[in-house]
This record gives sequence, C-alpha cells and structure tokens, in this order.
Amino acid sequence: MINSEDLTVNYITNEAGDKTGVILSITQFEELLEDLADLATIAERSNESATSHEDVVAELKRDDLI
Repeated sequence: MINSEDLTVNYITNEAGDKTGVILSITQFEELLEDLADLATIAERSNESATSHEDVVAELKRDDLI
C-alpha cells in the first residue's frame, strides 16, 4: 500500500492560485488504483465469516493440495 507521504505530487493551479488538479507519475497512479481495488475487495468481504486455520488445512488435505 502506498504511503501518502511517499507521493510526489505536482499541483495544477488556476489563475487565482487555487489548486484544481494534481499530476502523479504513472507508477504512483497505478499503485493508488491497486490500493483502491484492494480496499473495495476488503469492503465486499467484510461480512464474510472467518474460517479457522484448522478448517483450511483440513480442506486442503481433503482436496489433496497438501
């Protein structure tokens, strides 16, 4: 996850000097999009029940994956 302190941001301003936009590197922009997608996934799964470690191991063994 990208830290906001690590962003290199250039601001676009209007004639009055008010900030109207930002310029980010493509790399930083893509990292922010990835973080946003991760957060959306977390939000979607927030109501899912947890599965114990023991149950996961048992299922993997049953499926011959371990």
